[in-house]
Amino acid sequence: MPATRTALITGITGQDGSYLAELLLEKGYRVVGIVRRSSTTPYERISHLVDRVELLSADLLDQHSLVDAMQECKPDEIYNLAAQSFVQTSWNQPVLTGEFTALGVTRVLEAMRKAAPKARFYQASSSEMFGKVVETPQRESTPFYPRSPYGVAKVYGHWITVNYRESFGLYAVSGILFNHESPRRGLEFVTRKVTDGVARIKLGYQKELHLGNLDARRDWGFAGDYVDAMWRMLQQDEPDDYVVGTGETWSVRQLCEIAFECAGLNWEDHVVFDQKFMRPAEVDLLVADPSKAKRALGWQPQVGFRQLVSMMYDADLARHVAAGHGATTASAAASRSGR
Repeated sequence: MPATRTALITGITGQDGSYLAELLLEKGYRVVGIVRRSSTTPYERISHLVDRVELLSADLLDQHSLVDAMQECKPDEIYNLAAQSFVQTSWNQPVLTGEFTALGVTRVLEAMRKAAPKARFYQASSSEMFGKVVETPQRESTPFYPRSPYGVAKVYGHWITVNYRESFGLYAVSGILFNHESPRRGLEFVTRKVTDGVARIKLGYQKELHLGNLDARRDWGFAGDYVDAMWRMLQQDEPDDYVVGTGETWSVRQLCEIAFECAGLNWEDHVVFDQKFMRPAEVDLLVADPSKAKRALGWQPQVGFRQLVSMMYDADLARHVAAGHGATTASAAASRSGR
């Protein structure tokens, strides 16, 4: 490989894409991101990086644009992070979810096969593929039983990656990542919905937080740790698939308890159950067995769950204070307790 390796990232404007771009820049990579041509430029998460990365217009729905992008940038590594990634939305837009999250993977792999067959490919698989789990904890050999259009689409993306690896000899891997969060997580995801809601309640901007299934348990980690695992997968001699998670589970109720503790508040005074946030088919428990990734990749999560929730709450509080939300922003920020 050349002294300066080139990494191509689909989904660079998302949570994982922004953290991965930071990591690769620190390692001396040339980083190229694929963005969809749009009348707006939603580059908030990479605003601090735009002068250090290259952006190419292409679309996971357009095969030709992906081939052109790869021919132009000649990547050594390809990270396919782009998807319709919100489970709830996949119920409302199942066909679009399939186009992006399932067939989009095939288009990227086919573009790689034609334009960059010597590159190394990472596919962002998901713990939602396990869905109605048949064993706990979930490892690489655990059968898939997806419970949403998003999970079904991710299973297709996972197996088409295996298929291209075995059929065409491509270096293609899947990282089966469990839930990973950060201050850059979208507001529609429950962890960010909670930390942002708590910050708004602390500042007097709202009084209640409406949530669905408080008993659902997830294996939650920090996105910045998980992109390191992605990179490590592409540095191995042989391509393989890995489960990445913490091996610990926390319920949505515990998430609320910790977040409200950060604000010095009692969660039970503010959280309201709302039936409209229940899924048609619920996934109650997901927990990783990341022993293979730890052993083979030398990977370890660095940020614990309580630290993660605190980090996210602090960032949301600071953002609202800076925006001037709430009548008592300065005093609320100054009086923050619960540590």
